[in-house]
This record gives sequence, C-alpha cells and structure tokens, in this order.
Amino acid sequence: MRDPPLGSASPEQSYWPLDDEEIVCGNQKNLRKRGDNNAATVRTRDRQMSQLAKPLAPAPANLVGPAEVPKGDSLFEQFDWLYILCREKLFRNDTRRMVKAFWPNTRPPSNSRLVELGCGPGFYSRTLARSFPELEVLGVDKSCRQVDYAEQKAIALGVNNCRFERGDVLDVTRPAQSFDYLIASRLFTVLPGPERALAEMFRVLKSGGRCFIAEPRYKFWASIPLFMLWLVASVSGQANGCREPSKATVFSRERFERLFHTQPWKSVRVWREGRYHYALCEKR
Repeated sequence: MRDPPLGSASPEQSYWPLDDEEIVCGNQKNLRKRGDNNAATVRTRDRQMSQLAKPLAPAPANLVGPAEVPKGDSLFEQFDWLYILCREKLFRNDTRRMVKAFWPNTRPPSNSRLVELGCGPGFYSRTLARSFPELEVLGVDKSCRQVDYAEQKAIALGVNNCRFERGDVLDVTRPAQSFDYLIASRLFTVLPGPERALAEMFRVLKSGGRCFIAEPRYKFWASIPLFMLWLVASVSGQANGCREPSKATVFSRERFERLFHTQPWKSVRVWREGRYHYALCEKR
C-alpha cells in the first residue's frame, strides 16, 4: 500500500515540512567547528550517501564515528551505513499515522515528552521533533553508530529539541512515568522477549500516556534488511559471531493482539494496513 503524496492537504499535515532533506552527517565536533561551512559539509556527505545504494559498497570512512567496532559484535554496528540506507530510503514512512493517532486535529501540548525505542538512525524522532518544536524527543538505541548518525543529522538540520542516547530498550534508564508518548517501529523483528519490552514501555509512560507500535506482518519482507546485512557481512568475511538472527520475527494478528493484553492498558486499538500491524495503547 502506497502512502498518499506528502503535498496532500489534511489538518494533521498542514504544519509538516514536506520532505526531510537527505543529509548525512559526520563527526559532531567537526560540524560545530566549521560553523558557516556546515551546509557545504552536509552537501558533500549527502553525495557520499548516494554511494551507499551501490551493491555491496563499503561504508565511506567518514560516515561513521572514529571509534573502531570490534568484529563479531553487531551487524547494525559493523554495517551501520546499510541499515541507515534501508531506514532512510526503503522502509515505510509511518510519520503521518503516528501524528493522526496522537494528535488528529491538534498539536502536542507544550513540553510534552516523546521517546522512541529502537530509534536506529533517528528517522522518526528527528522528523517528529522537527515538525513539532513544542515536543521534547528522545531516541534510544543499542547501536553506538546508529545513535552517532542520528545526533549528527539532527544537528545538521538544526533540530534542537531532539536528543539521542545509547541504551537498552528492555531497561530504559528513566524513572517510571517519564514520557507522554512512545513510538517503536520494527522493534520486535529482532528483539527477543517482546513481553518484557512492552512492560518497559508501560513503565516509562505517564498515566494517560500513549504508545504507537508498527510491526511488519510478513517474514519475507521483514527479513530483507537482515538478509542484506548478513550478505554483506559474509562477502566481507565479517559474519562470525554476529548476534542478529538471519530472519525477522513477525506476529500473526492474534499473537500481536495478545501481546498488548499482557499489560493493564486503559485502551488498546489494533489494526492492519498493507504489510504492517499497528497498535495504539493508552495507559490508565
């Protein structure tokens, strides 16, 4: 199912930027030092991003942070550039569905707090923060390189109400009832123990807080990013010891619905559109 064109008018879209610029960012310290040269730097690295579309192309040296990542760790660390390409260019964009679910005919209250668990390169966190300056947005992901990319792109876009940190979505380093809104997309495809993750979502949401979950329905389509990561890892001789599964986990409609009944939500709405399951939950 194709999403409607971004230019179509509706109440929830009227205050959005039409498109997120395709910008690739580098080291945060370098960006700050360059000042007026920042735009030129971003354009240069944007051209580098286009090289990622070439089959089995290696990551540009200056796309990732300076720290070396040991082999046998995570495919999302070793080949961050490939997953970034998938998220920025290939995956479905559910931003409008999130906005319609949370704020169908209005804007978020000032100083509302939103967290994205498993944010990857920060696509949704950055887009929502940029669209709604009144939001305070936090993206959490286990991958250092994904988080570094997310930080640099937000800086390059001038998005000041969005932060990113490395963390475990099964043990978020925040007190209970810290957030008004929570989003997670494609999180359960590679995450063991979805019930534990959902319990953590419930814990960090405030009373009356809502979460939006999007998960692929079909194993074949959901597994394509993992297949690509494993293929590149195998060709480059770096597949030994990587912890990610070779195939994604997907839920039947019944199992997806049952998952949300493991917590005492005030309300749960589950639906399907095209290749995805969706859930909108509100905490008592």
